[in-house]
Amino acid sequence: MNIPRRRFLSLAGAGVIFPSIAKFARAESYPTRPIHFVVGFPAGGPNDILARLIGQWLSDRLGQPVIVENKPGASGNVATEAVVRAPADGYTLLMIGPANAINASLHDELKFNFLRDIAPVAAITREPLVMLIHPSVPAKSVPEFIAYAKANPGKITMASTGNGSSPHVSGLLFTMMTGIDLGIAHYAGGGPALKGLIEGQVQMMFEPMSASIAPVKAGKLRPLAVTTATRSAVLPETPRLGDFVPGYEASAVTGVGVPTDTPAEIIDRLNGEINAAFRDPTMKARLGETGGTGLAGTPADFGRLMAEETEKWAKVIKYADAKQ
Repeated sequence: MNIPRRRFLSLAGAGVIFPSIAKFARAESYPTRPIHFVVGFPAGGPNDILARLIGQWLSDRLGQPVIVENKPGASGNVATEAVVRAPADGYTLLMIGPANAINASLHDELKFNFLRDIAPVAAITREPLVMLIHPSVPAKSVPEFIAYAKANPGKITMASTGNGSSPHVSGLLFTMMTGIDLGIAHYAGGGPALKGLIEGQVQMMFEPMSASIAPVKAGKLRPLAVTTATRSAVLPETPRLGDFVPGYEASAVTGVGVPTDTPAEIIDRLNGEINAAFRDPTMKARLGETGGTGLAGTPADFGRLMAEETEKWAKVIKYADAKQ
């Protein structure tokens, strides 16, 4: 059967256009049922609080419930594996935190590859950690602390919230770059570690801003520096650690991921809705209350950031021989 040239071109053009229309329609109709937002840590923690904020925002914007599911275990690995194995349809999201970048090189037994098996959707915040010391330590600045630690080996013990946790590796990066030797006391979480520091069981720690603000403002702990490349609006008088240890930067980066092979148009839809939160004054203020700064950007931007974080912490873990 011969098809007229004009008719052939018309059909050929439709073959190009129809898939694009289908993708557009799929993104516009998504979602048609509840979305599950998986968090790898217990309710009430920093990751959980952010997930509930963003989850409610997405629910309001998308018109479907976003159900936060807490799946604690193995420093977030239980939750990550659950999302990796979920259907790649946009109905299962992962709350990404610093543990994901750290775990990639900390554990040999993982049944997934984080950077390969989780597709980045959008960053949420970058939260500084604060270098905190007990008031009994006779140091008012980072240089004084370094000098005291070098002059008094064995007298400073650093609190850790667990091997490979963000406070732990941030402290390891500090010792790697300064050459000081600190004892390490591992606690079962941030609350017990902070309590131990306040009570003087240990002398210093790196703690996320959200948990540091209250004891600092109450005068129970002394902040020496923030770990990010810029100062924090929450503690504006506290200098950057990089001012004294050139090149030092550590932060708790959070964001949203989905299983690899999730349709790009769904990822883009979620990315656009999350980025809209940073333009909303109320949401911007609420995110700021968590101690972090909003990170607007594309999925590719977030993917590059997580790759950089993974590479950085791999070097620290290798240096400290902290691999499990």
